[in-house]
Amino acid sequence: MASVSGSVRLQRCIVSPAGRHSASLIFLHGSGDSGQGLRKWIQQVLNQELTFQHIKIIYPTAPPSSTVGPSFVRFKISNDCPEHLESINVMCQVLTDLIEDEVKSGIKKSRILVGGFSMGGCMAMHLAYRNHQDVAGVFALSSFLNKTSAVYQALRDGDGVPPELFQCHGAADELVLHSWGEETNSMLRSLGVSTKFHSFPGVYHELSRAELENLKSWILTKLPGEVERQRE
Repeated sequence: MASVSGSVRLQRCIVSPAGRHSASLIFLHGSGDSGQGLRKWIQQVLNQELTFQHIKIIYPTAPPSSTVGPSFVRFKISNDCPEHLESINVMCQVLTDLIEDEVKSGIKKSRILVGGFSMGGCMAMHLAYRNHQDVAGVFALSSFLNKTSAVYQALRDGDGVPPELFQCHGAADELVLHSWGEETNSMLRSLGVSTKFHSFPGVYHELSRAELENLKSWILTKLPGEVERQRE
């Protein structure tokens, strides 16, 4: 899979749907993790595999060149630090290749969700709001955008309807502050993004069962199966 940085290939951990494949979910990991690691973490939190009847889940692993973080390089964890747009844009191109692979396999972009945990959620917002506003939706868990993020500028410049955002944050998060997530959500809402901010008391910089159960319900509202679609 080629990208602007040369031959960059994303390893992909795939969870196939139980039935006919009619939608896809791209779930991006956080700093120091991998696609396989994120899949196992979710499995531990839920005490079972996250699976769907009709949705394929793709857990990509970012290339080793992203040494500071798996999705892209960030100068430091702070909401007032400049974004490292060069590495973000490289990852957006690599992830665009992944989206295009799904489209080539017969899945419409309106049947693709993108999201992630921590820096993976931030990357998903860059990918969707700057490059793919026609995806089904975006989710961000324990994530934030810098105060001068290129995502905000892209939304100011755009004239379409941006995809809905599902955002969650642990109230006890000491690494990515809860207030940073709230500020990100408020700014996106002011720029026309349909979104709600879900707070989880006592949750640190981690995934929680309640959060993942809420996410699973939201995923099914955005990517309903064949029976649900026929009822609409």
